[in-house]
Amino acid sequence: MADGRDLIYYVDTEGPTEILEDARDISPVIPASVARYDALVGEWVGIAGHRQTRTYLPPANQCPLCPTTPEFETEMPSPDYDVTVFENRFPSFAPIGASTAPEPLGADALFMEIPGNGRCEVVCFTSNHTALVSDLNPVRIGTVIQAWADRTEALGHIPGLEQVFCFINQGAEIGVTLAHPHGQIYGYPFVTPKTAAMVRHADDYRARTGGNLFGDILDREIADGSRIVASNEHWVAFVPFAARWPVEVSIYPRRQVPDLPATNAAERLTLAAIYLEVMHRMEGVFDDTMPAITAWHQAPVNVGREEFWLHMQILSIRRAPGKLKYLAGSESGMGAFVNDITPESAAQRLRDVVLTPTESGAQA
Repeated sequence: MADGRDLIYYVDTEGPTEILEDARDISPVIPASVARYDALVGEWVGIAGHRQTRTYLPPANQCPLCPTTPEFETEMPSPDYDVTVFENRFPSFAPIGASTAPEPLGADALFMEIPGNGRCEVVCFTSNHTALVSDLNPVRIGTVIQAWADRTEALGHIPGLEQVFCFINQGAEIGVTLAHPHGQIYGYPFVTPKTAAMVRHADDYRARTGGNLFGDILDREIADGSRIVASNEHWVAFVPFAARWPVEVSIYPRRQVPDLPATNAAERLTLAAIYLEVMHRMEGVFDDTMPAITAWHQAPVNVGREEFWLHMQILSIRRAPGKLKYLAGSESGMGAFVNDITPESAAQRLRDVVLTPTESGAQA
């Protein structure tokens, strides 16, 4: 790109030739990210003050993720595209170049800071500005999955990166700042708090029982059946036993793999179908918008890979038409979630949604 960032094309249709030269005159944004250690809870917090100037809800004719036109130059120099991945111009984490070893900022280790070394990428799913993820066909979702897997593999080889996170924020209520259908990939210089907790509990469970925590949970969900939403040969979708969100689904592969690069072609093909089915079911629960987050839980790069079990989490803050689930006092102050909808009734609502044959890609 004109400022030195990478742009990668993924092609699944007969479209126009990709333009490989970005003709814009733009200056690079100088990232100033750091990560600071919260000694009270043992977690790292990213600080990225340079992101205050990032693009915020531009009009459709000035969307930076749409193809470039004679009237407006964007991040996409081609007149059309299928799927693209590029480095975020306003990254939360970026290659800073300094050591990633924690350095005390005082006489003791209470205040520790590391450079915000990492990588943040944007994944654009289509050139169609108004499309939803659920509007995409299985072939396109398969291309997105391939991009996720490729980039997870690539980022995992960058020195200093400890975890790769692929995710999608969808809907203004979630806080999306660009309406164009897209997702993001973060390469963190630390293992995130939720993943670190999973690794600890999986190791403890193995020591206590000899079993795999993720696999035993999956087996129990299948045996119980009350929270199963959809399934196919390679994947099972269910509402977690202790779901935190009003509409929340986990999608697990039937075999243990640590991350997306470890999945095979058949698993990726059937993943596209079940993911779209779950999205359609979630959208059918309420006659309203469905603000949602898709989050891939993958094994860290260097630790915990033996026990970890790849899975996708899809959640929505929609709890009723016109009503959202807010992270208020208990959730934000104490980290203690209270869900107003039982997981069993949420699963039944999802199963009750009537889908067209093209929307239903898996057998519930």
